[in-house]
Amino acid sequence: MPVDAVAEARGGFAALDSCVHCGFCLQACPTFLATGDEADSPRGRIELMRALERGELTADDPYVVEHLDRCLGCRGCEPVCPSGVGYGHGLEAARELIAAARPLPWLARAALAALTTPGLSGLVYALARALRVTGIPGWLAGWGRVGFAMGMLASTAPTGGKRRNGAVRGGRSHAAPTASDRPLPPLTALLFRGCIMDGLFSHVHDATVRALTVNGYEVTDVPGQVCCGALHVHAGLRDAARALARRNLSAFGEGDEPIVVNSAGCGALLKQYGDLLDLTPAASAGARFAARVRDVTELLAARGPVPGAPLDTRVAYDPPCHLLHAQRIAEPPLQMFRAIPVLQLVATPDAAQCCGSAGLFTLVQPGMSRAVLAPKVASLREAAPQVVATGNPGCLMQLGAGLRAARIPARTRHPVELLDDSYRAAGYYA
Repeated sequence: MPVDAVAEARGGFAALDSCVHCGFCLQACPTFLATGDEADSPRGRIELMRALERGELTADDPYVVEHLDRCLGCRGCEPVCPSGVGYGHGLEAARELIAAARPLPWLARAALAALTTPGLSGLVYALARALRVTGIPGWLAGWGRVGFAMGMLASTAPTGGKRRNGAVRGGRSHAAPTASDRPLPPLTALLFRGCIMDGLFSHVHDATVRALTVNGYEVTDVPGQVCCGALHVHAGLRDAARALARRNLSAFGEGDEPIVVNSAGCGALLKQYGDLLDLTPAASAGARFAARVRDVTELLAARGPVPGAPLDTRVAYDPPCHLLHAQRIAEPPLQMFRAIPVLQLVATPDAAQCCGSAGLFTLVQPGMSRAVLAPKVASLREAAPQVVATGNPGCLMQLGAGLRAARIPARTRHPVELLDDSYRAAGYYA
């Protein structure tokens, strides 16, 4: 069989072949730092995945399941690997085998259904917003399972300026914000809404539309779009993710307009639709779709961004793993922050480490999730920012819950919300 055909037959496991066990990945792995167990490191897990592929271990082996389940999938090991190991692809292949060999834990199944199923998720998000507005989640925030969940919900509440015109609804373009000087002719961008972002962070969508409009984009809604499928992929349910991907391909069509995303986890998977749909009739369409996907900070950096008014705020930027490690986007968010005069960016030593959210990980692995979060919370206490900025809904909720539980007087916000505040203060909005 030709080499390429062998690699295709092996799927994501082929991406592990270049591992030479050098150990550079160990200090980049949050779970290894938390436990010191080699089986909780990328190098150790690669050995488990290789044994799984060879049939030396089975997909329902408790030891295999335990240590692969305890992986955050943050992919922090990939940028530091001198051999270019595609750890994330191998992990997805292994989790697909595990999901086929044993039922998904009930809590993960319930969370997936509640967060991503059309109809049901709308009801769940409506109830969550109704509870959020009472202020009760903030009062109950703490380190216990219920208290942490309440802190996560409280952290989704809009803060800063009041919502203004600029939301994109109903399949048409909106350009409610106006700028005194738009440097370039307008370009169309299509907004990817997602599930959690649309259900609990619609104010971030509004800020995204306003900020992009100031920078010369006309942002258009796309009816018929669905969840990106990232949570399903992380759980090993790739067939379910492929079904969602095909629906999104149909909704967004074959145009060449950029698809703007403000969730790092969604963006990382959307940019991998070609790989997700590989060996299917939709593979080429998936690759074309993936080439159109842009994080909001990428689009803003591409056209400026236009400077705003000063914000005298201390901000700790915590880059999401799936933005920094998976998408390799580091400079555009910083360029966006530089468009806000006076804003102070404070550095923390472990900003590039995972916060422990990792999709459903914080629900199904609460002990490990909190262990990974703890050093980051300690660093933020010492840095004393007013705002912790991060561009992923899970990270916003995880860090926000940790700050509330630790009684640290800082709030979490999406970076584009800060630019939106700066633009509002500058008088760019009608």
